[in-house]
Amino acid sequence: MARTVTVKIKGLKELDRALGNLPKATGKNVLRRVLKEAGEPIARAARDRAPRHDLHLYESIDVSTKLNPRQRSLHKDQSSPTFQEMFVGTNNPAGVQQEFGNERHGAQPFMRPAWDATKNQALHIIEHLLWTEIEKAAKRQARKAAKAGK
Repeated sequence: MARTVTVKIKGLKELDRALGNLPKATGKNVLRRVLKEAGEPIARAARDRAPRHDLHLYESIDVSTKLNPRQRSLHKDQSSPTFQEMFVGTNNPAGVQQEFGNERHGAQPFMRPAWDATKNQALHIIEHLLWTEIEKAAKRQARKAAKAGK
């Protein structure tokens, strides 16, 4: 049975406007910093749940903007000047087998339970840290502009 999840987020128009007032590179960097920070609790939870008999899986769980070649081939790129993605998971192909199982062993999920346990924390981090980072970046831009105008 499929499960539907609905998430309501307020203030996205204001955030988008504030990001639009920053130079594109600065906006991208702000988003990357915030998304990396928000992804860390998910990665920690996944590492805690990952099987320890194979440390390669445990050690491969990370937060990154990069995918391995196979993941890249399956991913639909939605890039735009203001769009940023951050991925949380393993680059180890054995991770898929571990998460979903195969004909030799049953599923031993670690990523989905990590997401379920930490998704609200991740959204909370994004909500609060994004405004803080935008304000810091705007102040830095204002100081640079004032310095250049002297």
